[in-house]
Amino acid sequence: MKQSRKDLADTRDLRINLILNRWGEYSEVYFIPGEKSRRGQLTQKQGNHKMKVLMANKFFYLNGGSERVFFQERELLQKEGISVIDFSMQDERNLYSPYAEFFVENINYASASGLFRKLKTAASFIHSGEAVRKLEKLLERERPDVAHLHNIYHQLTPSIITVLKKHGVKTVLTLHDYKLICPSYLALNKGRICTVCDGRAFWKAVICHCQASRMQELLLAAEGLWHLWQRSYEAVDIFIAPSRFLVDLTGRRIPREKIRLLRNGINLDKYFSYCDDKGYALYLGRLSKEKGIRTLLDAHNKLNTAVSLKVVGDGPLAESLQSAYPDVQFIGYKTGMELNDLIGEAAFVVVPSECYENCSMSVLEAMASGKAVIGSNLGGLPEQIEDGVSGFLFEPGNARDLAEKMDRLIQDKMLRQDMGMAGRKIMEEKFSLHEHGKKLISIYRQLSN
Repeated sequence: MKQSRKDLADTRDLRINLILNRWGEYSEVYFIPGEKSRRGQLTQKQGNHKMKVLMANKFFYLNGGSERVFFQERELLQKEGISVIDFSMQDERNLYSPYAEFFVENINYASASGLFRKLKTAASFIHSGEAVRKLEKLLERERPDVAHLHNIYHQLTPSIITVLKKHGVKTVLTLHDYKLICPSYLALNKGRICTVCDGRAFWKAVICHCQASRMQELLLAAEGLWHLWQRSYEAVDIFIAPSRFLVDLTGRRIPREKIRLLRNGINLDKYFSYCDDKGYALYLGRLSKEKGIRTLLDAHNKLNTAVSLKVVGDGPLAESLQSAYPDVQFIGYKTGMELNDLIGEAAFVVVPSECYENCSMSVLEAMASGKAVIGSNLGGLPEQIEDGVSGFLFEPGNARDLAEKMDRLIQDKMLRQDMGMAGRKIMEEKFSLHEHGKKLISIYRQLSN
């Protein structure tokens, strides 16, 4: 006798439950007594099918914070037995990928010369026909269940989103910056916070003269308006925002129900919580105006207590800053154990950004190493740094306020150690890579079911 859906739903034992998926079909879900899966309390039976996730990012080497998140997630998925398919841009600095033949040719907009070359490059800035064609071939061969996009604009372009939609691939996009609100992604105009375009009025980039040249303004405005008209981002199924601040800001353009808050994570096993330090202040990041590096250097000159300042990173201001501040140690770009040791031996870390930070990896690395952090009271930083608990917040751009907070930590070693311990605890509770991975895979499975 044919059983009704109610009868089927009531038929269960200790190990098997039947769930109704969104197509009105039943799937078996196995509960394993006495055992917790790393992906949660249940594992869905999918026959012999191994989940495939296409991961796209325009850089396939460690270029910045977004790439650190990208490669962390890629490694995590592979360890979980998920097949990862890469899509990116060719570059001599790239890490190895078995899918490199599908990567688009390297595009450097700054080096384009000649009128025809500049026009061709400008067109591909908005829509990359090569990315569309190569992705089509990759999708036909691999047939992924989910695509997870990271930093794709300009070199890969949002045009690839509609290709994924056409092939029925569910799409996740991690928001690393403010591109959906501001065409230049930094939400800055002449060094000041600016969100006047508000995710729709991108022509204001030209009216407000927010870029170094009229050509840049026209190109960024055209890009924003083109993808608004094409509804490229509307084809994304889920947006991931690493901070509540970014959820609220992006919610001006994207329906809130499509945005998930998923904070960046760190593999805490790779970071040792240092109990002692060598007494120096540390900056980690790009040497550019919006990162507030000049404010930090000015604050260092205003300190009541002399302390060494080490600056790790590179950027457009590197040479001029080294000449202007000879007493500061500019160490350059560092990674791996060398970077970990620099963080671990620091008295505290300063993140003086004057632009909206999202979920700073520098803050996470410092807290994972048991270090107090002083950061700007701006953007997503107050969600990471608990003022007076794991560090201090200061008024953005205020060198005197920053100097006062630095003096407090320099003069009170016990205070900075207590704050470092509190920061490590916060990391374990809110920012572990393990928890990040569980939630990310849950999003994939919800979409692929």
